[in-house]
Amino acid sequence: MEQQVKTVIEINNLRKSFGKQEVLKDLSLKLYDNENLVVLGKSGTGKSVLIKCIVSLLSSDEGTINVLGKDVLTLSKKELSKMREKIGFLFQSGALYDSMTVKQNLEFPLKRIKKNLTQKERDEKIEEVLENVGLADALHKMPSQLSGGMRKRISLARTIVVDPIIMLYDEPTTGLDPVTSDEISSLILDVKKKYKTASIIITHDIKCAVRTADRIIMLAEGEVYMEGKTEDFEKSSDPEISSFFK
Repeated sequence: MEQQVKTVIEINNLRKSFGKQEVLKDLSLKLYDNENLVVLGKSGTGKSVLIKCIVSLLSSDEGTINVLGKDVLTLSKKELSKMREKIGFLFQSGALYDSMTVKQNLEFPLKRIKKNLTQKERDEKIEEVLENVGLADALHKMPSQLSGGMRKRISLARTIVVDPIIMLYDEPTTGLDPVTSDEISSLILDVKKKYKTASIIITHDIKCAVRTADRIIMLAEGEVYMEGKTEDFEKSSDPEISSFFK
């Protein structure tokens, strides 16, 4: 008998408006365990709004959001905080603390979430994730000393240092040159392999999408326009799809 794949995020009939502008319209999707789900779409289709609703950085107007078996919309502030500890969110800007060294940036979430670790265990964990993003020598550098690609890598290290179950990537390759973008795409695959994460990757970068996706959902006008494997999108003759893939 075939083993059923575990659903880690399930969204049903999600709606979100800003004033009279309806950004998400009756959107439904699932994310499965150890899957990279790419959400594609032009600017303004609600991609970033979607992942901010998942972690309640934005409140939705209608619908249900179930994360790791819990209804996000009914969680108390304390329960929501505990749930967020299991989710890594890589912001588009990187969001590093400019006044802290790389080590201090990585220590900050560890001290808050993994309170029982000794200093030695924290140091070892930080060294491990920096090694995994290829920046073991950046430990004592300030963010101002890092290139855009290095900042993105350190932001990723800070996200995975607390062992999240789910990763949410918001335009991970935006503003990066093609070589660095490709390196970040490789890191996304490495994170999935090493940490067994399930991920939603928000992007309009087709190369990143094709490289990282197990499955793709394309949004248009705030709704799921198409869902499938990369080859389904590449074969499509739909002008809305082919404008992205050809």
